[in-house]
Amino acid sequence: MHVLGIESSCDETAASVVTLNGDVLSDVVASQVEVHTPYGGVVPELASRAHLHAIVPVIEEAVAALPRGFDDVDAIAVTNGPGLVGALFVGVQTAKALAFARNLPLVGVDHLVGHLLAVHLRRANESEAKPDYPYVALLASGGHTALYEVKSPFDITMIGQTRDDAAGEAFDKVAKLIGLGYPGGPLVDALAAKGDPKSIVLPRPMIGKKGLEFSFSGLKTAVAQWVARNGKPTSESVRADLCASFQAVLVEALVTKSVAACEAYQTRRLVLAGGVAANRGLRERAKASCDAAGITLYVPAMASCTDNAAMIAYTGAQLFHAGKRDDASLSVYGRRPDVRRGKIV
Repeated sequence: MHVLGIESSCDETAASVVTLNGDVLSDVVASQVEVHTPYGGVVPELASRAHLHAIVPVIEEAVAALPRGFDDVDAIAVTNGPGLVGALFVGVQTAKALAFARNLPLVGVDHLVGHLLAVHLRRANESEAKPDYPYVALLASGGHTALYEVKSPFDITMIGQTRDDAAGEAFDKVAKLIGLGYPGGPLVDALAAKGDPKSIVLPRPMIGKKGLEFSFSGLKTAVAQWVARNGKPTSESVRADLCASFQAVLVEALVTKSVAACEAYQTRRLVLAGGVAANRGLRERAKASCDAAGITLYVPAMASCTDNAAMIAYTGAQLFHAGKRDDASLSVYGRRPDVRRGKIV
């Protein structure tokens, strides 16, 4: 089975062809970083326009990996939420048109579920083991930070989430506060590797409290107050110390709650998902903590952490194989209902 996946939920226009067992045959991503960098963040209207320009060439390149092109495609999967509504609309309308023109089945895919299943993708030259079900997954990105119990592609429950800001959003805001630019996460991570994480004392949100929830607004505010008192750091060493101190606290919160979730749900498997899973500091701290607790850590390849269409194609393949079909009435949604705990699939 060959499923074409289309992803346009935010600032990446992506298309991919993936098989039912997760083999990635093509994975094409058109980034919009240059479009949004002057503004320090994603501008929704500009994102939608960039998707319009990129989506057809990206799909054509992805399908070209198949010997007979579209004739070898069995179904089309597309992200229909959550995300920027205008951006999602471009992907969904394109997928509908292709499905109609080629007489192919259409499957709508939740972007978050795609991230939670991305660990099962099999990319070229990748030999990492894949987790069995069930597992606990930490999904941390620019728009979402939550913990999930994943029993199967069709049985996923949110077991805790952030009360305010997402981890990735905190990274971007801190980067902007100290003048690093956009996107902030990779820049903060690179500087943090050169700094002293104990040099600046910052609050440790939710660390000592029971439950599986996160909070990062106070940490972000503490960095803003430090900058207000001391000014934007002008030397690389001070910037590195501030980034290291901020990242250490944020990563501690993510890892501590994730390990606690594994213990609470009696699961010895932890999966990292989402763009923040590409963070070096998070990967290192999670590995050390999981090893100490007897938990096996699974981290997707870097290309599978950030937004991509391969995870959408794989998730769509699982849903299609299980009998799910959508039609021309498929709509987009910007946000999920505010579920504090409960089923998302």
